[in-house]
Amino acid sequence: MARRRRMGEFQLIARYFAPLAQGFAGAGGLLSDNAFLPADPRRDIAVKTDTVVAGVHFLDDEKPGLVAAKALRVCLSDLAAGGATPFTYQLSLALPRTWTERWVAGFARGLAADQRRYGIVLCGGDTVVTPGPLTITITAFGRVASGCGLTRAGARAGDRLWVSGTIGDGALGLLAARGQLSAPSLERRYRRPEPRCTLGPRLVGIATAVADVSDGLLADAGHIAQASRLAIKIERERVPLSAAARRALAAEPGLWAPVLGGGDDYELVMAVPPRRERALLAAARAAGVPVTPIGTCAAGEGVTLLVDGRPVRSPVAGYVHF
Repeated sequence: MARRRRMGEFQLIARYFAPLAQGFAGAGGLLSDNAFLPADPRRDIAVKTDTVVAGVHFLDDEKPGLVAAKALRVCLSDLAAGGATPFTYQLSLALPRTWTERWVAGFARGLAADQRRYGIVLCGGDTVVTPGPLTITITAFGRVASGCGLTRAGARAGDRLWVSGTIGDGALGLLAARGQLSAPSLERRYRRPEPRCTLGPRLVGIATAVADVSDGLLADAGHIAQASRLAIKIERERVPLSAAARRALAAEPGLWAPVLGGGDDYELVMAVPPRRERALLAAARAAGVPVTPIGTCAAGEGVTLLVDGRPVRSPVAGYVHF
């Protein structure tokens, strides 16, 4: 008898949890990572919750300061994708029974450093002990002009697809952290991601749809395609790479699969109409973040990867939780 296949994360959300959000416009049908709550006549509050688990999202023996940075920054990346400026956050910390005060002190120092870096402050949360692995949940709040929050569901046929920074460093960095690749700069990129908080708020009024690259470029572009009900084509030759990633790919071309599908980059992928591209470039210069056009949006559905102008079967589609 064939074993029944378990549904994936997004199918689970669509079937069981999206119906619970019906009637609340700020939830956006749970198609994007942020919710937007009206705060006053001028501003909305963007809200994002993320959970990271030892052995899943970071290495079991990771230093506490780096765990803190990863936990907070993945939330800040989603706020950036929503066009929001960080404001405050809450922390839920489930410590294993083997926890030590020394570890907690290092974790708190890491949070304090990032609070100063990103202009955000803790406002509450919960702390428990668990028989399972270390689990950290952060709910981050950001501010955005009323009605201007960015989602995945706004791209239009004719928009070009752009991406910030470089792609693939996070996935290759995980291989380096596991000793499967010798690339210290990539390992640093995996352990300490850089959310694009200076760029995200500047995309309001420029981008029609934005997602952060957490599950992988192809997967997160696919989230825009699905939410916006259109097709996206990505040209592999245009995908921006760091020097270290280029060296790794020159030595092992098979690494294109994790580069395009491995996730953990925390860059922004965005759809932008041609008439707004000059504004995008100006915003990127002001933010100090490079941006690169990598593809197009058109009528249809799904994501197509082009290599030398020809469609190819996509490598790993992205990180899946289920």
